[in-house]
Amino acid sequence: MKKGLVVFKSQATADVIYFADVAQRLLEIVGKEANAAGILTVAELPAAIARLEAAIAADRDAHRRLHALDAPADEAADGGEQPRVSLTQRALPFLAMLKEALANEKPVVWGV
Repeated sequence: MKKGLVVFKSQATADVIYFADVAQRLLEIVGKEANAAGILTVAELPAAIARLEAAIAADRDAHRRLHALDAPADEAADGGEQPRVSLTQRALPFLAMLKEALANEKPVVWGV
């Protein structure tokens, strides 16, 4: 997958846009190869949704454990705290798209 932006499209929803590295990670989670173009068919959507929901749940658990330990936040170059953008925050728009696409029986495509 090239660097830049990846636009996920479905006739059921508005487009969802990610940087290529984030899109690649999400595609790997849902079990698709991170090619320049691809499709999640309606038949593939339930499994993709389940895998993404499991990854989000694991990310939330890890986030809770991190805060329970009172671990210090990453430090930015200027000495300030650098907030972490979690998988959950990144994945929720994609998850919403997948669910809406499934409800409307429409595939999700990218790179087209």
